[in-house]
Amino acid sequence: MSNYKYSALNAEGKKTSGILNAHSEREARQLVKSMNLTPLKVDLTNTKKSKTAKVSYKDLLFATRQISTLLDSGVTLDETLQSIAKEVDNKVLSSALHSTRDEVLQGKRIDVALASFPNIFDQTYCSLIGAGDASGNLSSAFNNLADYLEESAQIRQQVISAMTYPALLMLFSIGVVFGLLTFVMPQIVDQFVRAGATLPLLTRVLMTVSNYSILILGIIFSGILAGYFFYKKMNQIPQTAIKMHRAFLKIPLLGSFFLNAEVERFSSIMHLMMKSGLNLDMAMEQAQGIIGNKYIASIINKSRNDLIEGKDFILSLKSANIFPSLFVQLLSSGYKSGNLVFMFEKVTQYMKQEIDNKRSTVLALLEPLIIIFMGGIILVIVLAILIPIMEMNTISLG
Repeated sequence: MSNYKYSALNAEGKKTSGILNAHSEREARQLVKSMNLTPLKVDLTNTKKSKTAKVSYKDLLFATRQISTLLDSGVTLDETLQSIAKEVDNKVLSSALHSTRDEVLQGKRIDVALASFPNIFDQTYCSLIGAGDASGNLSSAFNNLADYLEESAQIRQQVISAMTYPALLMLFSIGVVFGLLTFVMPQIVDQFVRAGATLPLLTRVLMTVSNYSILILGIIFSGILAGYFFYKKMNQIPQTAIKMHRAFLKIPLLGSFFLNAEVERFSSIMHLMMKSGLNLDMAMEQAQGIIGNKYIASIINKSRNDLIEGKDFILSLKSANIFPSLFVQLLSSGYKSGNLVFMFEKVTQYMKQEIDNKRSTVLALLEPLIIIFMGGIILVIVLAILIPIMEMNTISLG
């Protein structure tokens, strides 16, 4: 089936438009007429771009929140989708919503229609909407999704900010060192050479580094680029990816920060899934797919398999010896009392506080460490300049 974009007049004479699926233009016109519309123009369109292009978190959050508000106000689903599709600025998202509305009008379930655009609406998004649709509480499902997207964006921003500042500080320091070695030091040392002074070993070593500084930077940049592509390739091998991601969790300072972020994401989506009516094993299957760390995802998968076999799934989480003890204790208590939804919510709140605390700790420790490290390098450069000066002063005084 192909996609057709149409413009038509409704019963009140107002112009409307949308996208629908049909085998031919004739069938597309008949579908438009079946919606009590008078077709004005029906053209073949290409929505492949919509199905492969991605949409920003901000645009998706805005659309999801607006859909929830309109549905909660009593507006029908097709009118809601049409209204939001016209309102959003992102053309890819607008096209996807138009197409979703038309598929819903043709009798498809909304989660099935949304699943046609996996790069915009992921499996978790569609599953939550499907659960809300099945329970007859679609507006609540969209509202919960909007809350989840907003909280996820905040957590992501905290993780990025924790990494951005030290990275910028390091880049600035490297720029200062590069400037000293490339532009300042050669001019000063050249004066000593003309005066016939013998340069000490430290100065000669740094001059060698200065002469090849651009080459050294090129090698470092090439090494980083090669390491990135090597990581991407190795990350496609499941067992290798699990080992690498397990090693990431052992990085001092940052490892625990990454772990807390993943645990918060897992707990948040589990709370949202189970609150929407999905059972535990289905919720775990969905949550496993959004975990970025493959090692943690493998533990969750093993825990889910234990659950399906009738075993206590908490034991697999506990035996991994990586999760915070409070996380395991709360889930164990909730599983035994039959109140897992509430416990996942409590874990999510706790992990958000932990992430904020870890972020503050990481920034408080990394900043002075970077300053001390780069200050030490600058001190070595200054010494390489000062030692020849002191030696020349000694000779002149002697």
